[in-house]
Amino acid sequence: MKPQFPHLDIHSHDLSRAGSAVVNLSPGDEIPAGAYCSVGVHPWNADKATEATFARMAAMAQSESVVAIGECGLDALKGPSLEVQQVAFERQVAVSEQAGKPLIIHAVKTVNEIIALRRRLNPAQPWIIHGFRGNPQQAAELLRHGFFISLGERFNAQTAAMIPADRLFFETDESTLPIELIVENINTHRNAKN
Repeated sequence: MKPQFPHLDIHSHDLSRAGSAVVNLSPGDEIPAGAYCSVGVHPWNADKATEATFARMAAMAQSESVVAIGECGLDALKGPSLEVQQVAFERQVAVSEQAGKPLIIHAVKTVNEIIALRRRLNPAQPWIIHGFRGNPQQAAELLRHGFFISLGERFNAQTAAMIPADRLFFETDESTLPIELIVENINTHRNAKN
């Protein structure tokens, strides 16, 4: 079942959008009053995460203001080794499962590794690949394995057209465009297939 979020924009790094988007925080951040957020350790920072980091994340995850865990994941192009990133990722999967909240995933050149981890860990919580720019074949493989996909300002038009509505989310991420414009652009490509 598709998870419900309080805002159309499920992933933003812009704290000024706190009233209209799910803003991404790190475990050391304070939750802005009245905001909905996700909390996680980005894979680029996986080597800086300590036991205290994960304890803080688990504590923050208990807040009703925290609606997802992440952005976490694997990045083959930047950050510490994939082994280090995977340890931090698996810790965050555990927080997601314990808190009963979806996982927002950063996956760069690591779709196969993320699919393998999902198969091995068999999570109950939804996993959402954020900012997906891959081709329709990659999207089809992710969908086949139960993932949800979030699209932002930059996306593959053919991929946008083939993702079922009940598996699709929208995000601003680091874009300055309003979410409504991003959604309109994505839906233009989705409607073109009909």
